[in-house]
Amino acid sequence: MIVPLGRWVLETACEQASRWQELAPQAAPFVSVNLAVRQAQEPGLVDDVARVLDRTGLDPRCLQLELTESAIMDPGQEPLAALTTLSAMGVRIAIDDFGTGYSNLAYLRSLPVHVLKLAGSFVDGLRTAGRADPVGERIIGTLVQLAHALGLTVTAEGVETEAQAQRLKSMRCDAGQGWYFAPAGTAEELTRLLTRYT
Repeated sequence: MIVPLGRWVLETACEQASRWQELAPQAAPFVSVNLAVRQAQEPGLVDDVARVLDRTGLDPRCLQLELTESAIMDPGQEPLAALTTLSAMGVRIAIDDFGTGYSNLAYLRSLPVHVLKLAGSFVDGLRTAGRADPVGERIIGTLVQLAHALGLTVTAEGVETEAQAQRLKSMRCDAGQGWYFAPAGTAEELTRLLTRYT
């Protein structure tokens, strides 16, 4: 059921993102959709995404597809041709939970990836000001430098405190995701938020 379910999630997310694009053309947020391994290997993935983007009118740059590290970094598999095609269409590709799987850096360099999302487990050690885990900090700093060297942006997951946000900012992490910024919300709540800021 994961393929039809994933297709429904993709369509629903793109429909909502298209409404936000109409509401605030210059400030519309991109929407991230997680892809399961099975979906990423589906022969019709590119056609599905192209059809949904065409039907909803969503700018491809407003869609980010997230795959786990293990889904696309197994050195025994060829890079998914679909990712290259989707990237060429303008869709952003992100590796979710980076650092928790098998990190083949040479393979990473050859993938059409735009974003590394650092697993929340790395960010946990930055939770309290003045009591950060020094090893964890060095790992995060190294991963941020690595990503930037590859021309990628970095999003830290699991940011729940101001101390975490400030420390990540000082390490030049590009973005943060977590309850410190906002709890999970409905599309209506996010629409009100977007309206307020635009």
